Amino acid sequence: MNLYTTKFFTYKNNSLYCEEIELNKLTKEYGTPVYVYSKNSIIENYNRFVKAFEGLNFRVFYAAKSNYNLNVIRILNKLGSGIDVNSQGEFFRAKKAGVADKDLIFTGVGKTLDEIKLAVSSNVLMIKAESLSEVIKINREAGKIGKIAPVALRINPEVDAQTHPHITTAVSGSKFGITFSEALVIYGNASKYPHINFCGIDIHIGSQITTPDPFITAVSVMKDFLLKVLQLGIKIEHFDIGGGFGIEYKPEDNSKFEEIAALLVPLLKSLDCEIIFEPGRFITANAGVLLSEIIYRKRSGDKEIIMLDAGTTELIRPAFYGSYHHIQPLNLDESQPDIVVDITGPICESSDYFAKERTIQSTIEEETLAIMCAGSYASVMSSNYNGRRRPPEIIIDKNKVYVSRSRETFEHLLYDEKIIKEL
Repeated sequence: MNLYTTKFFTYKNNSLYCEEIELNKLTKEYGTPVYVYSKNSIIENYNRFVKAFEGLNFRVFYAAKSNYNLNVIRILNKLGSGIDVNSQGEFFRAKKAGVADKDLIFTGVGKTLDEIKLAVSSNVLMIKAESLSEVIKINREAGKIGKIAPVALRINPEVDAQTHPHITTAVSGSKFGITFSEALVIYGNASKYPHINFCGIDIHIGSQITTPDPFITAVSVMKDFLLKVLQLGIKIEHFDIGGGFGIEYKPEDNSKFEEIAALLVPLLKSLDCEIIFEPGRFITANAGVLLSEIIYRKRSGDKEIIMLDAGTTELIRPAFYGSYHHIQPLNLDESQPDIVVDITGPICESSDYFAKERTIQSTIEEETLAIMCAGSYASVMSSNYNGRRRPPEIIIDKNKVYVSRSRETFEHLLYDEKIIKEL
């Protein structure tokens, strides 16, 4: 069985550690399932990203949608990162974490009127508009309060990100963004929108991109488009390339990130404006794990099944996208053989699988497995389906353990729901 290890998740004396904390001891205190994040892995990933684009006029806005834990946001903001928010809820969380308005970009493919009002009334760096209708609403709401709203149009460059269809966002017919022709009309009619400053252009072509070609193609296409916009007399201050930089989900993967960055830097330099990046997964994915106990081992026909106490309610990506997450035991035992199993959760859905026909060290019931690279699109996509409580989120900083969010109680599940006696 291959092992997925990093500088911050590694085995010592055959036991998996996060930084200086033995994860076996952590599960005994906090139970399972549980999300565990490494603070110093987040910091190193952020610094790796920044270093790769040295020499470029750029700024990072962490994509909160990937992991909007308050303390994850706070850690990154203290490093100098802005935050990219997609909704009122993400805006609220960023503000709770202490992020200033000027360090926020308000994104969102389908903003409600309340979200537009919030974005316009705040002092965010930029609001992204994804349709003519949205531009009209932003202009109208800004006018009502006498403000000039800073707006970037999100362009759909019709570039295939060559990744899973569910996370490709820039092909023809996508719900995301504005076509080139429509954008040129909007920019050309900028005087119709006196309460908007068209200060930026934005693209986001997809997620988990591990090769240079999609980025190179998109930036090359957008460079030509930017020249047309400048000819219309529009001053573009920010070019937002979005995120989508992939990570290694398997031990043998190679994301080629530094190669991608090296090829992008000269292209982006030639645009003569501030470049904005919105990485999410790249910064937090491999900085987190989901720990889950084996509750049953069983056979079904010719299948050997390991059932965990975590399921699609804690990590939906494998069921949703067919995504791969490496799974390995907290305790290594060379005396145990490798076995081929299906690894499932306890949820009442046939799609509740983490892996099928996966090679793993033979383990017994009540032992714990680590589902790697669960720092992005895990807790944020969790749910209470089947009346399940969301797990705690724990942050490790060297030899210190911080509970950022405790396990939900059954009372949490009720929130303010109540019995109506008249019914």
